Amino acid sequence: MYCRARGEADPKSSFLSDRLRPCPTRYQESVFHHWFNEALASKGALIVIDRSHNQVIGSSRYYEFDEKKREVTIGYTFLARDRWGGETNRELKHLMLPHAFQWVDTVWFNVDSQNVRSQRAMEKIGGRLSHRAIRQLTDRTQEYLLYKIDKPSRFD
Repeated sequence: MYCRARGEADPKSSFLSDRLRPCPTRYQESVFHHWFNEALASKGALIVIDRSHNQVIGSSRYYEFDEKKREVTIGYTFLARDRWGGETNRELKHLMLPHAFQWVDTVWFNVDSQNVRSQRAMEKIGGRLSHRAIRQLTDRTQEYLLYKIDKPSRFD
């Protein structure tokens, strides 16, 4: 697997509807268009490609970079359904974390409080639950959990 910067020419169909996502209607073109453009504008969006089949299997991004605090958030991760529950998410985060630790000391992850699958995935990669927070989405309030991973000494 490898990642590269996501571009306008990349397939938009790599994102599937998931009722556990904050916006389960994101697969609808009218809803997705705004999100996709926001991801491109962030300059932190990545496309995830299965090297053996040269096939797009998902996307993720870096966001909320704070140079002074030396922190960044990794999220908006979407994987093809056939990659759920396996090693793909762990492998992806193991690609993204060393890159982030070149510039930051802490990486944050925001996980919906109802998304047990993502909570378990965070724990598997070493994420520690820091605290809970609330945010206002377009149509509802969402409680989410903030996990963090601090830079290991081997990256100093």
